Amino acid sequence: MNVSELVRSVSETCQQQVAGLHVLAISDSSEINLQAHIGRMNLQGLGVVGNNRDRGFFIHPTLVVNAETGFPLGLSTIQLWHRQVNHADKHQRRYPNLPIEEKESYKWLLAAERSEPCLQAGGARLVTYIGDRESDVYEEWARVPSRHRHVLVRVCRDRRLWGTKQSLYECLSEQPCQGNYSVPVLADPRTGRTAREAWLAVRIAPVQIQRPKKVSAKDYPDQVQLYAVEAREVNPPAGQEPIHWRLLTTHRVTSLEQALQVIEWYRWRWRIEQLFAILKQAGLDLESTQLESVDAIERLTILALSVALRILQLLEGRDDPTVAAQVAFSAQAQQCLTHLAPSLQGRTHKQQNPYPPASLPWATWLIARLGGWSGYRSQSPPGIPTLVRGLRQFESIFQGWNLAQTLLVCTR
Repeated sequence: MNVSELVRSVSETCQQQVAGLHVLAISDSSEINLQAHIGRMNLQGLGVVGNNRDRGFFIHPTLVVNAETGFPLGLSTIQLWHRQVNHADKHQRRYPNLPIEEKESYKWLLAAERSEPCLQAGGARLVTYIGDRESDVYEEWARVPSRHRHVLVRVCRDRRLWGTKQSLYECLSEQPCQGNYSVPVLADPRTGRTAREAWLAVRIAPVQIQRPKKVSAKDYPDQVQLYAVEAREVNPPAGQEPIHWRLLTTHRVTSLEQALQVIEWYRWRWRIEQLFAILKQAGLDLESTQLESVDAIERLTILALSVALRILQLLEGRDDPTVAAQVAFSAQAQQCLTHLAPSLQGRTHKQQNPYPPASLPWATWLIARLGGWSGYRSQSPPGIPTLVRGLRQFESIFQGWNLAQTLLVCTR
């Protein structure tokens, strides 16, 4: 199968999970850095990554999650592209004046366009497309939203407002505080951020964003009506950069409750960061592949994203018995797990699988045991490395189990 066929297969699997739901379609980009392998690879067609020196390519998947629970349902589309070696910089290309179709930013609009067949055919009730600061482009606001399609992004720049001298940031700063709420903040050694509970002040405002002068296409409106939400940390610890989110959305936000819901949806954007972590060194270590063909590595990337999704589903559903195992395992795979279950349970009550059969936590418990987890609830819950090891072990067992179920008929 080629890349297009693999992406179509991934999309069809996602399509089966979205019926009747409000889903968040979360997009983001990551690079596949293959610089460590250039001595043995065929470099034909291989571009450069973010530092403009190392060889590799980019991926831009769209992860679909349940808007009510945050549970990952599937991948609606996946984009792959190569940045040319020795490509001109943005100044040389007069990047701001290019039409959106000639910019890498077009990936955000393509993500929505290519997700639509999957989500429409699957019967999703409502879709909210979510992106980080890079996706704050006027063209997306003008082209993507419709009655059942919304957009939510983190603001990248202080935009001009229609019919007033105020800017977006100034407008938000003048709004009354709607209320305070707390969020847990995870430690991030890369930025020196410490773990803490942060208290955020929330402000909201309806705004009309003016079309930038450099967006000259005649079919774009002069302004778009959006709602702005600001969440700013109050009294951060000394030496810590305060959390400060400014969000823009097409969802109507006129109350604190609605603002908190929008903030929660944006916080679930972290799911796609987890997906990338599983894909790379924390889990599948894709960039250590020994394949030498770029085409083969691209196909492997699509397959690896599918596996990373399953690991993410196991991780996020390991404590929720209302989620069925069929989300991540076929009927045949569940039968195999049922046969394995007695051998994976310990002799004491504390090492018995506590979850109902055919639930996702039941399956996750068994996969974790195959990955070397003790099974004791007093221990830390199984993480990414354990689940990756367990799933690899299970897939090997499952292949043998499938062969054993096949009836061999001898003919003369």
